[in-house]
Parts: sequence; structure tokens; C-alpha cells
Amino acid sequence: MGRRSRELSVRRPPGGESVLDHVAVEEPLEIRLEGEPMAITMRTPGDDLDLVAGFLFTEGVIDGPDDIHAMAHVDDPADPRGNTVDVVLASGVPAARRDRARREFFASSSCGICGTATIEKAMRKLPPLSPSFLATAATLKGLPDQLGGAQAVFAATGGLHAAALFTPDGELEVLREDIGRHNAVDKVVGHRLRADTTPVEDRILLVSGRAGFEIVQKALAARISTVASIGAPSSLAVDLAVASGMALVGFLRDDGFNLYSGSLHS
Repeated sequence: MGRRSRELSVRRPPGGESVLDHVAVEEPLEIRLEGEPMAITMRTPGDDLDLVAGFLFTEGVIDGPDDIHAMAHVDDPADPRGNTVDVVLASGVPAARRDRARREFFASSSCGICGTATIEKAMRKLPPLSPSFLATAATLKGLPDQLGGAQAVFAATGGLHAAALFTPDGELEVLREDIGRHNAVDKVVGHRLRADTTPVEDRILLVSGRAGFEIVQKALAARISTVASIGAPSSLAVDLAVASGMALVGFLRDDGFNLYSGSLHS
């Protein structure tokens, strides 16, 4: 698992015997835009380029993979752990989006939107969805077992969130784990973006925890029309899903779920 988990010795009261445990790694990732610091997010190392691409996409800095001219970890002796990624945008990216990125994300952020400069900008206006398919209840109920079975680092540490994309038939396409649930979503979206397969209208997004506003907003930015969570959605997440025409499912289990917004195939 490399840098994604770390083995250490812990004591087990009441006897105090020493045993080995694994903890999820959490380290800062600095995102630079053409050499200038733009944002810092606490993340689990791995799939960093997917994370950065997904972050830029879901936050509206880029519209697609062609907006990225180059992206790489910084070769800096001062950062031997590779915790810095620099992005060079394509020449055609509008100046307004470049300026927005520099002004609004210059903040330390371990949550999806807390680095955003204003409430107005956090509540981005995104067009409603036109779903290309409706998921079935049977398909949705088959997803949690697949998610759990694929969470290798969570199995070792118990300390990571997961996000995954599934096909309309319920086939697992890509899964990413991270200490931050919003990072896991960005890694999944960034994977699709870098493969030049966005938007993601014909996929189901499943997250291992709750579905907060930032998760639904990122899914909407990626044009994902069906979002499911193992946990509960928030009120603002439900409001956004209703307004955008998104199917939002919570408390997903193999024996049922709650449908908070949208429609399913009968």
C-alpha cells in the first residue's frame, strides 16, 4: 500500500500489551497554478494527478482535459515526499478562470468548499441535468458489497473514505480512497477526465460516507445524474439534487435505501 498506510505499535488496555496496527496516511498536497500556490488539501497520497485534475474540473477552473497543458509533481529537493503538484493551463483557458483560481482557492482546505472565498462562489450556479438513464433499485442494492470488497486500504486501517463509479448495469469501473471524502470524488472524476471520458452522465457515483453539499455539487459539475451514499445526505445536498434533477440515494444497503430526489427505473 506504500505511503497510503503506516504500520505502528499501539497498546491495548487494560493489559497494555503491544500490538501492530495500520493507520491511514494523511499529508498535505499543495496545488500550484503555473508556479503560484493555489490551494492546499489534506489527502492520502496516491492518484495525486487524478485528484488535482478532478479538483480543477469540479471547481470550474477547467472545462476538460484540453485545458491542461502540463501537470506533474514538482521536482524540488525541499519537497522530497512529492507533496506538490504544479499545473500549466493551456493558452486558451480564459483569463477570468485563471484569475478566479488564484483569488478564490488560495487557502488551506481539507474540505470540499472551505477554501472558497465567498458564499456566493461556494454556491455555484450549474445547469440542471438531463439524465441519459435511470438506475434500477436492484442495481443500486448490489453496489455496497462491491464497494466494500474493493476498499483495500480501508480494510487495513478503517480510516479512509471511498468513491466509486459504476456502469448503469452495476459494474465497478473505478474506485479511489482518501482521508477526505471530497478528495475521493475528485480522484474518481479526475481519472475520467484524464482519460478524456467526461462528462459522466451515464455512471452511478457511490460514496462510502454521507452525501454532503460539496459531494453533490462536485457530482453535478461532472454531470453525474445518480449519486448514492452509504450514509445520509444533508438538507442542502437534497435541495441541490432536487433543483438539478439528480437522483440522490441515501442509507444504501443490500436490502433497501431512501430515495431523496429524482427517479429510478421500475
